[in-house]
Amino acid sequence: MPIVVDVDVMLARRKMSAGELAERVGITPANLAVLKNGRAKAVRFTTLGALCEVLDCQPGDLLRWEPEPGTAEEDATGDAVAAARESG
Repeated sequence: MPIVVDVDVMLARRKMSAGELAERVGITPANLAVLKNGRAKAVRFTTLGALCEVLDCQPGDLLRWEPEPGTAEEDATGDAVAAARESG
């Protein structure tokens, strides 16, 4: 999936356990695990907002986009990197 969830990164930065985060956000530890492991198909804005509030971060600190292997976006990025290497 091209959307990567970096909740673990923010948990480590805040020195907070997943259980504490789940409790403070008001979601089950199982649902937090689904989100953390990249198995979630959607996230409610209210949940995302609560995560940001508790972790004192922005949505972009928790979610990022990465092209899937073999997609045109990845090929274009790879081409740009290869061209930069050749010219430099």
